[in-house]
Amino acid sequence: MASTETRAHPHTRNPGIPLDLDAVESITVNRSATERRAATLPGRRTVKKDWQAAWLLRAIQCIDLTTLSGDDTPGNVHRLCAKARNPVNTEILAKLGVDPITVGAVCVYHQYVEDCVRNLEGSGIPVAAVSTGFPAGLSPFRERIHEIKASVAAGASEIDIVITRAHVLKGDWQALYGEMQQFREACGEAHVKAILATGELGTLTNVARASVVCMQAGADFIKTSTGKEPVNATIPVGLVMTRMIRNYQQQTGWKVGFKPAGGIRTAKQSLDFLIMMKEELGDAWLSPSLFRLGASTLLSDIERQLEHFITGRYSAYNRHAMG
Repeated sequence: MASTETRAHPHTRNPGIPLDLDAVESITVNRSATERRAATLPGRRTVKKDWQAAWLLRAIQCIDLTTLSGDDTPGNVHRLCAKARNPVNTEILAKLGVDPITVGAVCVYHQYVEDCVRNLEGSGIPVAAVSTGFPAGLSPFRERIHEIKASVAAGASEIDIVITRAHVLKGDWQALYGEMQQFREACGEAHVKAILATGELGTLTNVARASVVCMQAGADFIKTSTGKEPVNATIPVGLVMTRMIRNYQQQTGWKVGFKPAGGIRTAKQSLDFLIMMKEELGDAWLSPSLFRLGASTLLSDIERQLEHFITGRYSAYNRHAMG
């Protein structure tokens, strides 16, 4: 079965390209066709038994284990880091014949970056910080840049930024491109995930155009949502974003990652997104270097599914540690 896999990014980072307004403004998305294609994706592959367990283990390796609540404390952040180090009961792993695994990253507010770095020392698990006035992204621009730099200085190796949605809604692609470039520069060596907040962009065409502009400006990942919008990660939105990633890679040679986030709570949903990645982008994107699942409660359901695979019984949620 699956074994541990490095979280290092094996490919060269996306350096970005000059803004191509003609290419951006020529993009249109047919919502009906997209939704029809999205509806067929889960049924295109049957993932059962041993294969299902292996795919679920891969989903765990791609999780950005997240806590972004107003009542976060050092204690629950510490428990989250412990869960990130050992996301699956060792007895289950032993019965599956699998080496120990870890999650893709731990994602927190800036305030807890140093705590996470300390608690994850020696594990190789990256710390991701949400930044730039998350979740609204409307704090003064200088403060947003300062927040990025402060999180990097505190030890975050990944920064999840939020774009200014108004740039997209007004079609001001030059402003979005310039903003994203400055965020990328402020991140330095830290990888940057551009959160589009797709549930607030109005149309799938806007989602596609914003995806392309952020990639042209140097985003390492494009991410669906903050998790705070009324509508978060969906397969139709994911389909649009992954196709923009594919087009960008074909045109430039640079690989960009994808992170659906918000509302992904079940093992079945994680499999749907993995299937979409394989169908649309291929095996290279089935690794934490190019695919992440932003989630806080998903891991518990995956653990229950793995335990059912071993024992034939579903366990209660309260039997699983935080995650």
